[in-house]
Amino acid sequence: MPRHYLAFLLALFGHFFVIQAQEKYTLSGTVFEASSNESLIGVTVAVSELKTGTTTNEYGFYSITLPEGEYQIIVSYLGFQEIVQTITLNENVKLDFNLTEKTEELQEVVVTDNVEKLDIRKPQMSVTSLTSNTIKEIPVVLGESDVIKSLLLLPGVTSAGEASSGFNVRGGAADQNLILLDEATVFNSSHLFGFFSVFNPDAIKDVKLFKGGIPARYGGRVSSVLDIFQKEGNSKEFKVNGGIGAVASRLLIEGPIQKDKTSFLAGGRASYAHLFLPLFDIDNKAYFYDLNTKITHRINENNSVFLSGYFGRDLFNVSDRFVNEYGNAVGNLRWNHLFSDKLFSNLSLIYSDYYYGLELDFVGFEWNSGIQNFNLKYDLKHYLNNKLQLNYGINSIYYVFNPGKIVPNSPDSGIVEDQLTKKYANENAAYIDVEHEITENLSIEYGLRASQFSRFGQDEFFVYTDDNPVDFDPFTQTYGEANPIDTISPGRSETMKSFFNLEPRISMSYTFKENNSIKASYTRLAQYLHLISNTNSPTPLDVWTPSGPFVEPQLLDQYAFGYFRNIQEGAYSLEAETFYKTIQNRIDYIDGANLIANDAIEQVILNGEARAYGLELLLRKNEGRFTGWFAYTLSKSEQRTPGRTTLETGINMGQWYNTPYDKTHDLSVYGSFELNEKWSFNANFIYQTGQPTNYPIGQFEFEDMTVPYYGLRNKERLPDYHRLDISAILTPKRNKRKKVQSEWVFSIYNAYSRKNAASINFRENEDTGRNEAIRTSIFGIIPSVTYNFKF
Repeated sequence: MPRHYLAFLLALFGHFFVIQAQEKYTLSGTVFEASSNESLIGVTVAVSELKTGTTTNEYGFYSITLPEGEYQIIVSYLGFQEIVQTITLNENVKLDFNLTEKTEELQEVVVTDNVEKLDIRKPQMSVTSLTSNTIKEIPVVLGESDVIKSLLLLPGVTSAGEASSGFNVRGGAADQNLILLDEATVFNSSHLFGFFSVFNPDAIKDVKLFKGGIPARYGGRVSSVLDIFQKEGNSKEFKVNGGIGAVASRLLIEGPIQKDKTSFLAGGRASYAHLFLPLFDIDNKAYFYDLNTKITHRINENNSVFLSGYFGRDLFNVSDRFVNEYGNAVGNLRWNHLFSDKLFSNLSLIYSDYYYGLELDFVGFEWNSGIQNFNLKYDLKHYLNNKLQLNYGINSIYYVFNPGKIVPNSPDSGIVEDQLTKKYANENAAYIDVEHEITENLSIEYGLRASQFSRFGQDEFFVYTDDNPVDFDPFTQTYGEANPIDTISPGRSETMKSFFNLEPRISMSYTFKENNSIKASYTRLAQYLHLISNTNSPTPLDVWTPSGPFVEPQLLDQYAFGYFRNIQEGAYSLEAETFYKTIQNRIDYIDGANLIANDAIEQVILNGEARAYGLELLLRKNEGRFTGWFAYTLSKSEQRTPGRTTLETGINMGQWYNTPYDKTHDLSVYGSFELNEKWSFNANFIYQTGQPTNYPIGQFEFEDMTVPYYGLRNKERLPDYHRLDISAILTPKRNKRKKVQSEWVFSIYNAYSRKNAASINFRENEDTGRNEAIRTSIFGIIPSVTYNFKF
């Protein structure tokens, strides 16, 4: 071998040996907002020399391990002034950063080169984040900022219509979304039957929606995860902000209990439109109120505790003869502990309760139902090195299901008190997630979740012939309720049925040409809870039921592939994703199913399957006085419930049929323009294919009555949905030195007063005797004014 080749190999080996032998140290800490000491989620901490970096976790903590040397650290976060600091790393260093908000004269979002590369390289896909500022700018009905309504402007997310609660993600049902508020499950996310969501935007710090590529730390739902974190409270000074609107007002107070160590947050909202109804001789009421609370205490640099809660109630009253009350109550006690500069942990004790109450005075009884759960979870994040991070943990959830209890509200009502059989279950899970940078261009996140669900005994359990609770009549080709042959009473300590599932997850990202990447993911999820509902969107009367002897858990397999690009140094960004998913054991109901106060729900349901597939496009403009996005989704969502034997017809003759939330086309355009220091303008336009429904296809005469009959399920559609919303924000005499700062928000919902159909019903015209269609619309044009303030 020639000498110069040998010298080259020796030099190369020597250089490699020096790098490997070079001592490495860890830089770690927490990133705070300077004015409040609020920890910041998702802040980029980049090392320019090595073209590497990391982001802060849900509690603002970061950790990065580097070879010994001198580095320029760049800390950047949208809406905040960038920090550039040079450090010498010759030992482990703990360094906290305090970011300052950009001055109001410099509101344009600046995306640095490091942020671009890290976003492109990250394997996580099918994830959408919204800031509280963006949520507050989007025009919504009656001028109230709304988290859920804002999400509906993004690709892959739709609703069942105006004044409909819940939301649908990638062709999934509303009950297939896991909604978390400070890690606690929220079972009903709406106020006033869908007019508003339960989330107060003033109290929200971070909103993140996972549509696919869901990390292994999440489980229990098969469509999406909406993860929302509340603010921690200002530990430096007292702050007050709020707003007065046309139908509701809100107030948020935060401040230090012990400066720089302990803080509190308390926020409340309430509607008051019902107070004006007596002026119009209307004896009805419809209002809501809610309360957000949080206490944060930093024991020392390695330990912090958080106590957070939410309580909300809705009341609907018709002349005191029909009273409906429902709402959520959640609480979470958390302990953050830093074992070392590489190992972060979070221990949570969580309680969640959803209550539904009904009083029918004209009948003489009260009804209440609900679901409770108690959740213990322990999560750890281990920063092994720059290229390898581990997330792992366990959790256990105990459920109590109350399908309903009837209580007479007067001694002479004639109603006998009755409690539908309560159900009990336990869900356990353990997971591990690995974030692995294979090369500079290839990153992978892979993990495994193991879940186990046990359905416990109950006071009464029906037994059926051949374990078949649903009968099929081959002569009439119809299904009906089977009669129980026995009733048993298994004890609470007995496990009636248990399930176990392995749920693998993998996501990958390959970067090319610096600002381009392709990503792919596979996700498997198990859902052990089912929402029993015969409406297109959840209502407070719907009942949750656990998997068990007659109801199998839903199992999802989802595949996604996407192309992502930053354009013009991040001024624009493009996201394009395709997805395909299948769901096993999706239940549907036999014709004529009775779901209200049904103590044997297994008699009216059949197990089937569902599938959804589509294309999502999102083009954003991120910089300048004009920002916004264009979102489009082309998708299909179907369901099939075949017969259990070759003799049975199943539902819809065993053929695929549209789900109630199938929307072929979904287009959203949002824009925000800052004219000057005083005026800014916002607008959004929405177009959606009409949702599937059923129309009569004929009629027959029976005993002098005209009876309509229907064809295949969800064969027809409502008219297409579209509307335009606009708003203007006036900030008078903007002055940072003023103690009280304020703004006026003028908005118009449905600007051209489109009469979108919530439903179409058919009837016989009394004068002509001919059939006619009647369209029911919820909203026309709605102008509103809101006054916001802070001091």
